[in-house]
Amino acid sequence: MNLGSVKYLTGEGVKSAWVNRLMSLASIGVLVACMVIIGLAILISENVAKAIGALEQQNVVMAYMKDYNWALYSEENQADDTASGNSSENTSSDSTDKSDAADKNGIKPSDYIIHNEEEAKALCKEIEKLDNVAEVTFVSSEEGLDNVKSSMLEGQEKYFTFLDEEYGNPMSCAAKVKMKDMAYFDETVKQIEGLEGIDVIQSQDDLAEKINAIKNGIGVAGIWIIAILMVISLVIVSNTIRVTMYNRKLDISIMKAVGATDAFVRIPFVVEGVIIGLISAVIAEGLLYFCYRVATETLKSTLGTTDIVKYGDMAWLLLLVFVGIGIFAGVLGSVIMISKYLRKEGSEFAAI
Repeated sequence: MNLGSVKYLTGEGVKSAWVNRLMSLASIGVLVACMVIIGLAILISENVAKAIGALEQQNVVMAYMKDYNWALYSEENQADDTASGNSSENTSSDSTDKSDAADKNGIKPSDYIIHNEEEAKALCKEIEKLDNVAEVTFVSSEEGLDNVKSSMLEGQEKYFTFLDEEYGNPMSCAAKVKMKDMAYFDETVKQIEGLEGIDVIQSQDDLAEKINAIKNGIGVAGIWIIAILMVISLVIVSNTIRVTMYNRKLDISIMKAVGATDAFVRIPFVVEGVIIGLISAVIAEGLLYFCYRVATETLKSTLGTTDIVKYGDMAWLLLLVFVGIGIFAGVLGSVIMISKYLRKEGSEFAAI
């Protein structure tokens, strides 16, 4: 096919879109509506993903370690000490390892694993090596107690003063862990629990499940919305091309009679479908920008929030999506209709 034929067929497609402008406008209107809804779904998904990301950063795991305070206050250790009390009395003092001697509280260095801050930080580095761990922060026992006090209601922290003054600080040191992907929450928690020196893990596993459920729900809903709107777009474009073909039945019959190939006949209709899709994409981009700007300004003024995805960050992506949808719907809708009519050429067109 030479350049002259391409120009002729492209011109025929443009001419056909103008001649059937009422149907073309109807198709453009429906396509624009579908694209705007798809664009809104994408923007909503991005905003929800951003909000969930911020929520994930707040959903931290506290891994408490087996340090001196753990050995001193753990009920398990106290039970072990009671059970071994009688046997220890019968042990000769000469055979006692001086490096593992018990202190005034009856705690020996061998009773616990984390003996100092350096060992605690080394364990934090081991946790940080796990695949799904994003960040690990060491929390000393003093910081842990301060955090507990700060979480109390105003005035209630005074009830904790006896800990510092009389009984000391019962809090064990801990590692505050942030994860990369909450989908692997349970697996990562088990990996942390398996490390030597970890006593117990405090986490909001129900929140992790809710986050994953929201992510999955948004993903499934987005796929269904796009799929349904794509089918609607194909139907509308196909109906527009069908009207054009009815108007040009005689021209198509003459072209086939003089030996025109199916591809030669198809191209004007494909061009018409692509033109409809591209015009729809440009209009949808502008309309979506206006709608999103009004919506975000309203949210900022009423809720005072600024943590919203900027349209400029998504503009080119949305335009590419709209152009892709427009070209896909235009080409596929045109090819489906014209192929169906060309197969009937022997019965319908030959009778004209």
